[in-house]
Amino acid sequence: MPARDLRVMTGGLEQLGYDSTALLAAAGLSGIDLDDPDGRVSCEAIGQLLAHAQQLHVTPNFALELARLTPIGAYPLLDYLILTSDTVGAGVRQLGCYRQLIGDPFAIVVDESVDPVRVEMSGRPAPFNAEYTASLMVLHFRKETDGGFVPASVSFQHEPDEAAAFERVLGCPVRIRAPWSGITVPRAVWELPLRRRDPVLRQVLEAQANGILATLPKRTGVALELQRALATRVAGGETGIASVARGLAMSSRTLQRRLAAEGVSYQELLDEARKEAAGRHISEPSLAICEVAYLLGYSEAAPFHRAFRRWYGTTPDLFRRANRETSVSRATAHASPADRMGDAGSRRRNG
Repeated sequence: MPARDLRVMTGGLEQLGYDSTALLAAAGLSGIDLDDPDGRVSCEAIGQLLAHAQQLHVTPNFALELARLTPIGAYPLLDYLILTSDTVGAGVRQLGCYRQLIGDPFAIVVDESVDPVRVEMSGRPAPFNAEYTASLMVLHFRKETDGGFVPASVSFQHEPDEAAAFERVLGCPVRIRAPWSGITVPRAVWELPLRRRDPVLRQVLEAQANGILATLPKRTGVALELQRALATRVAGGETGIASVARGLAMSSRTLQRRLAAEGVSYQELLDEARKEAAGRHISEPSLAICEVAYLLGYSEAAPFHRAFRRWYGTTPDLFRRANRETSVSRATAHASPADRMGDAGSRRRNG
């Protein structure tokens, strides 16, 4: 999380009666750390801070209470990227695109093919993260639609302290020990307009946000280690999770748990590694397409073709052809005038 954004959380903790200076010290941080405009605080440090707060005195429904004390605009750039959207649905999509601005360790996955629309926090987010994010979404969208935002349900993979309290505050059924964490939104509510919609301001904010995201590492922690390991194995090596986990000196279960905490799955990273390798090898004319498929672990060509189309929006053959034409065009552009004249004369002679 950006260090300055942690002030939002410590401010809420102070309102709940905690000493934020002591909590920061317990996590190895200080108020000075939070003033660094470029500083970022690890998920581990934030976890230590929150755990220490609960050790001092327990606040039931801790995340829900913090969400109730978090005003709109507390995370300025992300909040207004969402709230200047035209509709609730467009705002949720913005949250999915730009959540990394505040370091959320999970992805937001939206399924608009169903009614109610499903908004899922991928993997298995920590209970605090799931409760805080779901509560903020409901409370803030409710305010920005003048009370019109009422979700169909909220789901948690764990059991919160008091599910009934969540139902009273969020105004919808809460499903506990569910197979996924997130919210469902009726189609009519999904299409509600937001009162601060402003396409001009949104475009300005998007340009600023895209510039920030471009400077952030795409992967960190164990996800980065795994990404590097898969890059060396994906073409012709062993990519089973048990084998790769052993190479990283941990068990499969530990690897999956740590990846989930960082908001990514093993399959997602394997898919990314295969995509990168597929594009690189298809661009090389020395390998047949079926050989590339075999190298990447596909026993048949058809599944590889389907995956390639999903990755690049075209077939391997058309991708290779387009890459070849681009290479020829670049070579021609860099050739000397005499070479280009000679090529033109040769084409006329062979006309």
